[in-house]
Amino acid sequence: MNAIQIIAKKRDGFSLTESEISFMVKKFVDGDIPDYQMAAFLMAAYLRGLDREETFFLTKCMVSSGKVIDFSPWGINPVDKHSTGGVGDKTTMILLPLVGACGVEVCKMSGRALGHTGGTVDKLESIPGFRTDLSLEEMISQVKRVGIALSAASKEIAPADKKIYALRDATATVDNLSFIASSVMSKKIAGGAKRIVLDVKVGKGAFMKEIDSATSLAQTMIHIGERFGLEVSAFLTSMEEPLGFAVGNSLEVKEAIEFLKGDAPLDLMEVCFALASEMLILAGICERLEEAQSRLQKAIDSGEALNLMRKWIEAQGGRGEVVEDYSLLPRAKKILLLRADREGYIQAIDALKVGQAAHSLGAGRLKKEESIDHGVGIVCLKKVGDRVRENEPIMEVHFSDERKLEVAIDLLREAVFIEEDE
Repeated sequence: MNAIQIIAKKRDGFSLTESEISFMVKKFVDGDIPDYQMAAFLMAAYLRGLDREETFFLTKCMVSSGKVIDFSPWGINPVDKHSTGGVGDKTTMILLPLVGACGVEVCKMSGRALGHTGGTVDKLESIPGFRTDLSLEEMISQVKRVGIALSAASKEIAPADKKIYALRDATATVDNLSFIASSVMSKKIAGGAKRIVLDVKVGKGAFMKEIDSATSLAQTMIHIGERFGLEVSAFLTSMEEPLGFAVGNSLEVKEAIEFLKGDAPLDLMEVCFALASEMLILAGICERLEEAQSRLQKAIDSGEALNLMRKWIEAQGGRGEVVEDYSLLPRAKKILLLRADREGYIQAIDALKVGQAAHSLGAGRLKKEESIDHGVGIVCLKKVGDRVRENEPIMEVHFSDERKLEVAIDLLREAVFIEEDE
């Protein structure tokens, strides 16, 4: 068995065996296969496609490339949640304290910003002192003590995925269904959760632009999970426009806290309640949707969810008083109001362009060496379907660098479509 033969076999459209895929992954991680050969393999698989069996084999290889967590010795059986990435997606920051207040343990690993999408780790790190570099022992201890914990992805978990992803990013092979599914599920499986709720984004601001491709991705991830003996549920949620109002790290933290105080945009509430309800049902806390939603609302109304948010922040070294004092969060130096150029109804707000605008302001890293400005971002003052007057403010642009503002404004102007009255 050698790399050239395997690359040629996939190039010619044949299915690969488990041993062939394992050979490529293991030898690449060990440094025995050079980047250029793995890049050729990835491109062949990207163009020819991987069937479900091959996708499962790839996932299995990536899981076994590192440590696999087992929570059972500690008496913990957490429920996990994963989003495929979106603009303004602050659901993880909401769901952990919300479902935790209902008695569900959550021990989660999250990522940083990826392309135009925000990263939960970056958002939480905008809270002064908040640590995301927890060891497994610290995470388990915190779950037993507080009920919830979140850490940046461990280098010990599915290291093959990290190394392969870097090459996918450099070879334009990121947006492949099998690669996405195996990347997501390898980390979830190695992360130890036996019950997983997937939030598969679909629309302009998502990696999956069409319903059919998003459905296929969801079905593939469910199939992988079931092969590993896991309980997996998946939701398709819209990413045509930003989720909620805020896009940007500290701005999204503030909106997440406001949600737990009972003040939430309708679209964000619908998504969070759907995902959180399924987490309660998978955990066996509730049997029916109506029961789960009632319990979630009670956790908000009683203040239990907000209190757990404070405890969670403090447990990870952050300043818990941020839930009441937003001045502790990083803020941009200036705010510019983007105004409507005509009267009418907002027909669309392109989530992709809004995400790109936020990143151009410094909310995410466009290059690895760049730092993140946690205070910058965008607040949408209007949603799709809202009526606006000419010159009425439709967005707040929070910025610190004048040089970055022009690009962001151009993107936001392109993002908003206003249908004039007839």
